[in-house]
Amino acid sequence: MLIDFFLHLKASKLPVSTKEFLTLLEALQQHVIGHSIDDFYVLSRATLVKDETHFDKFDRAFGEYFKGVEALPGMEALIPEEWLRQAIKKTLDRCRTCQA
Repeated sequence: MLIDFFLHLKASKLPVSTKEFLTLLEALQQHVIGHSIDDFYVLSRATLVKDETHFDKFDRAFGEYFKGVEALPGMEALIPEEWLRQAIKKTLDRCRTCQA
């Protein structure tokens, strides 16, 4: 997904480099931001845009690519409700035996 985002920025005539993209990926691996699209916007603009004259072009390209997205896909896990119930039950059972 992020490679497609990088390519979208290039297609939008933004002068983004591979080195800047790798910096963005490294920051994501280090968990310097939360999982919100707003956090990702700030980080990606800070790492990918070298000149403030390109801010408007970046904003338009970012908006086009992430239109309707509220969180970054793949950054959260969908956990089945049944699994959660079993995990809670096991935890509560262990707590009961610890207190006895």
